[in-house]
Amino acid sequence: MNQAFSRRQFVMRAGYGAVVAGLGGALPRLANASPLASDLLASGASPADAEKSPTAERKAGWAIVGLGKYATQQIIPAFADSKRSKLVALVSGSPDKARALADQNGVDPKNVYSYQNFDAIRDNPAVDIVYIILPNSLHAEYTVRGAKAGKHIISEKPMATSVKDCQTMIDACQAANRKLMIGYRAQYEPFNLKAIEMARGKQLGTLKLITADHGRHLDPGDPADQWRMKKDLAGGGSLMDIGIYNLNAARYLTGEEPIELSAMLHSTPGDPRFREVEENASFTLRFPSGVIANCTSSYSYQDVKRYRVFGTDAWLDLDPATEYYEHRMKIGHKDRQEEIKIKEESQFARQMDHFSECVLDNKPVKTPGEEGLRDVRLMMAIYEAARTGKTVKLS
Repeated sequence: MNQAFSRRQFVMRAGYGAVVAGLGGALPRLANASPLASDLLASGASPADAEKSPTAERKAGWAIVGLGKYATQQIIPAFADSKRSKLVALVSGSPDKARALADQNGVDPKNVYSYQNFDAIRDNPAVDIVYIILPNSLHAEYTVRGAKAGKHIISEKPMATSVKDCQTMIDACQAANRKLMIGYRAQYEPFNLKAIEMARGKQLGTLKLITADHGRHLDPGDPADQWRMKKDLAGGGSLMDIGIYNLNAARYLTGEEPIELSAMLHSTPGDPRFREVEENASFTLRFPSGVIANCTSSYSYQDVKRYRVFGTDAWLDLDPATEYYEHRMKIGHKDRQEEIKIKEESQFARQMDHFSECVLDNKPVKTPGEEGLRDVRLMMAIYEAARTGKTVKLS
């Protein structure tokens, strides 16, 4: 594969097993997963580089791996709003695109890498953190390579496409004494943080039920969606891509881990988009406190990103809940409804600055690898429940 290999070619090769080989070898052989950590805020923290002074003024240097739509339209622009994060390097299979973005964003041309020479990033002291924004099945390989290069890692969600890959990512970062974070942006977004505060703080009374729905149209003409139709790259369909928002929200709103679940999947017969991955997913979670969460995801219904939390005293509706901007929250009381106004802030900048602070000041990571592993383990259980038609008991 030559250096002009584009992202579009990169993702379209997946179904034939050529992607990983073309990027420098197969995904690493994986160890058995270890038990999950019990605390959502467990850090897996490691010391920052001793030679780098963790002063309040210093910004961590970031390298973005993968320059698709999300990276170029959301993440890279968010550096302008960040206080402790600086874009210093780009990694792409499209050299012309990478050079143009480097020029637009003040990145030194010497800090533009291809997928082939990515490992050379170990020799670049300007890079503290590597942000992996690649198709899901490639997160493990690039996490391992980045950690071996001595860099701290943030990977997009879902963390990986298997429990074994998740554990490999955790183990690689621990072995390299590097921090690992998963890009759960909603957990840094102000409206979601307010919802957590109200739900866990009994401001809605005793929680009873959560409903959560995420849907959008999968567009086969959009390069950003083409790899999502391939199971080898995506790991699954709407559940892995957007259903994970429902799953993660149910967990962070309750502060609990589910004890059992049931599920159903369905894809429209004959729709070529869903030859390999599911179109629709519906699953129900039961939590130790008795809270039930009913969740759906779809690649066919129109742009839904909402959840509602029902308590004995009030309900909370966040719609949209996981949009990039312009969230809206309502609270329903017995005799009235009110809209909660919160100042919008860039969840992307907040997420990046959190990880920069963790690296520079040696703080625990809020959404570490263990958090991503939990969701992937639960999604595998959802697929099992749908396949067998049986309720899955969770340990």
